[in-house]
Amino acid sequence: MIDPQWRSARRILVVRLDNLGDVLLTTPAIHAIKTTLPNAEITLLASPVGAQVAQLNPDIHHVIIYEAPWMDPWHTLPQNSLREYSMIETLRELRFDGAIIFTSFHQSPLPAAYLCYLAGIPLRLAASIDGPGSLLTTRHKHPERMMHEVERGLDLVRAIGLTTDEQDLVLKVPNAARGMIYNLLSLYSVDPQESLIVVHPGCSMPARAYPWEMYARVIDGVIERFGATVLLTGGNAERELVARIRSHVRAENREATLPLAGILPFPELCALIEIADLAITNNTGPMHIAAAVKTPVVALFALTNPPEQWRPWHVPYRQLYHDVSCRVCYSRVCPYEHECLRLVTPELVVDAAADLMQETIPGLLFMHPADNEHTLSEVAATNIGEVA
Repeated sequence: MIDPQWRSARRILVVRLDNLGDVLLTTPAIHAIKTTLPNAEITLLASPVGAQVAQLNPDIHHVIIYEAPWMDPWHTLPQNSLREYSMIETLRELRFDGAIIFTSFHQSPLPAAYLCYLAGIPLRLAASIDGPGSLLTTRHKHPERMMHEVERGLDLVRAIGLTTDEQDLVLKVPNAARGMIYNLLSLYSVDPQESLIVVHPGCSMPARAYPWEMYARVIDGVIERFGATVLLTGGNAERELVARIRSHVRAENREATLPLAGILPFPELCALIEIADLAITNNTGPMHIAAAVKTPVVALFALTNPPEQWRPWHVPYRQLYHDVSCRVCYSRVCPYEHECLRLVTPELVVDAAADLMQETIPGLLFMHPADNEHTLSEVAATNIGEVA
């Protein structure tokens, strides 16, 4: 049953201030809002990178970009409270009926709740184990069991009676973006009907990144084993990383490795991942883009975060990591030897890719190296996702 206070809400602010993947994992909960309150107009308050998701989400009507100081792990924002005063006034002028604040479990919703309180938004919902006082009109406590981040978002909106049966990530790739990708591949004489593998080696948190030199060996492996074309993606700041990886790919495989960092707008990046047979990436935004567009994904998953909470959602996947005693450290930079990823060898990654491609591409045939001594069982955890 819908909470009577929320039943008549027509202007709803959805707050998710972290990264692109986090916003994507919130889209089923946003869809629940739209499904249960079809006349509501939904505005997303998000970081510059997270706001990109709104471009391709028909449930979201408007987006407000905001760099919140409490979501600034590298301390790059200038100390200027006028930014917050300006945002409070912006929200006040838009006269929202309610705000739903989404956070991952180690984040506090209270700074955002205070922002919404000061902006005069009368209904404020979030999950909080702290004492929020009157900052929240509905304070929700999640079950203590481990929940996927998608489930946590759905559990939050369910607290006020908002539900949906459609729980896939929401990301609608425009036809124009698909057309641009086909034109780009044609420019490079790449046949989109042949094996295409997206490799996204970058990550905003160094502790989550598979070592770059091992990515080069993965690329050699998938080209030689599958005859694939590898599409190396990344943001503008990752051009140097992509160039370095490509320069360490064997010379005979470089022509089949296209460096695409910094040249694809967000819709085109999504279109590229959509047409690929497979994505290989760290625990970062493109892992969740792959899940959203139903491209199988090999996730090189550093144990900085619980793998059960952040695994690829509703898509075939392999989640590779080596278990370590310091698991779930939430570190931005690994203070040790990065063993949770370094002990996942490139050969194991290629084996996982082969296993997943054989599962998802009917009739696919390729040769396994006869002397391959590595097996998937060597990885401490390799999970198989279900087809949605």
